[in-house]
Amino acid sequence: MKNLHGILFAYSSNIRLKELTEHRTASSMPYGSRYRVVDFMLSNMVNAGIPDIGVIMRENYQSLLDHLGSGKDWDLSRKRGGLKLLPPFAYAGGRRDAATYRGKLEALYAITSYISHIRQGTVVLADGDLIVNLPLDDIYERHIETGADITCVCLDREPGYESEAYLRIDKKKRVAEVLLSQLDENTVPCIGVYFLSKKLLEKILADCAAHSHVVFTRDVLQRMQGQLNIMAYIHEGFSSRPQSVADYFKQSMALLKPEVRKDLFSRTRPIRTKVRDEASTYYAPESRVKRSVVADGCVIKGDLENCIVFRGVEVEEGARLKNCILMQDTHIERDVDLSFAITDKEVVVTRGRALKGHESYPIAISKGSVV
Repeated sequence: MKNLHGILFAYSSNIRLKELTEHRTASSMPYGSRYRVVDFMLSNMVNAGIPDIGVIMRENYQSLLDHLGSGKDWDLSRKRGGLKLLPPFAYAGGRRDAATYRGKLEALYAITSYISHIRQGTVVLADGDLIVNLPLDDIYERHIETGADITCVCLDREPGYESEAYLRIDKKKRVAEVLLSQLDENTVPCIGVYFLSKKLLEKILADCAAHSHVVFTRDVLQRMQGQLNIMAYIHEGFSSRPQSVADYFKQSMALLKPEVRKDLFSRTRPIRTKVRDEASTYYAPESRVKRSVVADGCVIKGDLENCIVFRGVEVEEGARLKNCILMQDTHIERDVDLSFAITDKEVVVTRGRALKGHESYPIAISKGSVV
């Protein structure tokens, strides 16, 4: 699909994610034992054959830079095109002192020069904090077949997180009304993925700049709904966007369900991530692991039940962990008792500690902490 260009919005940091986004954006949060959240939409674009992808950043983006690098792990390291990281100093004017953009349009204002040099005719705008496996090539074909000005990707159900907009559609999936909050069950929620032509995008940006409009859903979808042919594409698979620490915990634990893993990690649309060569995980004879997802490069000598374990984690003898998420290079010492807890990268839980949270209020331990 060489006529497609991808733009990822990877600048958001939800304050309700607390410790999980102290040192990173929501897009670079670890997820699923070896991935970052941004891997999903980035892989979706690569799987659809999109050759050029721009990633808009604003604040707290060092972790994202370290993870994405040159883009070679996604086959996007090229002399022409490929992955382009668009940091905040590209912002040409306005609110230079602001911590983040007020909306997608303001973020796009920051890269108007970049947009003008896009080679492809159609642009895919997508949020970088979405955990979903989308058939973007199929959506693009539907976009062309219907002659839509804008195609919005939606779900067939309430997503379980705050949606940008809710669409009332007819039998042909043409959008008849755009709502910014849900009024009834006769609407479908947007998930933050949009297809439109480069020419239309440039026209929209010029118009919205003249009127000081900054929010894509309100100032484009809702305000221009009568002027544009807006279509909806209904995605029926798993979709997640963690909104809080408890929500991150819940959406991570969903991976313990085989049907969710099958939907997210399709063989035909693989999710790529940064390669970290590790030996296979070592399970000591005395260890006991039940219903858990464990990455490579770990040393497991204790007991795990209902856990998500990232690369390089060490769990010593006598440790008992239940319903926990252990991020990269966590070290759990002997006789630790841990439940409903999230340890960020490089956390050390010292010998004999007992920490117990709850499903509705899991304990989150900041990166590099020693407990």
